[in-house]
Amino acid sequence: MNHSATPERDNTSEPLAQGRALRLHVYGGTDSLKVDTVHAAEPGPDQVLVQVKAAGINGMDWKVREGYLRERFNLVLPATLGIEMSGVVLKVGSNVKDVSVGERVMAALGGLGAYADHLVINAEKLIKTPANLSDIDAAALPVAAMTAWQVLQVAEFDLRGKRVLIHGAAGGVGSFAVQFAKAAGATVYATASTKSVAHVQALGADEVIDYQKQKFELVASNIDLVVDLVGRPVVDKSWAILSHNGILVSIAATDVVARAPEGRRGVWFSVKPDTARLATIAHQVADGSLRSVIAEVVAFEDLDEAIERNRTGHAPGKTVADFTR
Repeated sequence: MNHSATPERDNTSEPLAQGRALRLHVYGGTDSLKVDTVHAAEPGPDQVLVQVKAAGINGMDWKVREGYLRERFNLVLPATLGIEMSGVVLKVGSNVKDVSVGERVMAALGGLGAYADHLVINAEKLIKTPANLSDIDAAALPVAAMTAWQVLQVAEFDLRGKRVLIHGAAGGVGSFAVQFAKAAGATVYATASTKSVAHVQALGADEVIDYQKQKFELVASNIDLVVDLVGRPVVDKSWAILSHNGILVSIAATDVVARAPEGRRGVWFSVKPDTARLATIAHQVADGSLRSVIAEVVAFEDLDEAIERNRTGHAPGKTVADFTR
């Protein structure tokens, strides 16, 4: 993580560049975030200094901001937010052999620190950005695409011929989950708002349920895998539509296991690093076999407002901050 202000450095060396960082100063609302000027840090052994070009905006941002994830992120404030990015390598530390200065890279951090012009990160977390993949598309992938891929693996059964229901299918994670489930041979049911139905249909869902007009529990039945990207309201209504051996996997309801009725299986999921799979997905997006859906591109100065829009609802797909604007 890169949470520090101006780091200590050798006074005889050339100072590293200054840059912006969107940092959390106190837990609370939108006024908790401030843009500070900080020095880039020197990369240590096995680390790389990256100039961030773009960063993906996630639901975790506002949850960290408001203090809901204090147990997961034991932060020393002020702390730089942001959990995924794309950029270019400025400097490498000792022992780094797989990436070089000037190469374009992308990563899920596994922590915070992406909302800054400069970021020090362990080289093992980076993958090289495909040449024909933009920085914006690259920044949209690491968390959303990897979450979508991994959450479908939790069931530990072949999805071919199975019935999968994805709640919140229009968002960044949901858009990838629909595509992955369809490619695996599943019959894909998905819930979405009225304005997002056409978007989810275009991704390949077999049945899109407009939750503003229909009750999904009256449309879907005998579902083998429910993927919850929304939270408790839909979790509690989903148990009854599971098949006999069905599984409900949630990334939004932390108490999903405790909420499972007797005889029903609920699983809480959080994404894990997998650079090999991320590299595969990045090349699929680059060659057009997988769609990366961008809802909105904002400037660095508008990050705080975009985080709030992400909390209250936004257009289908992923919001990305372009640091070059």
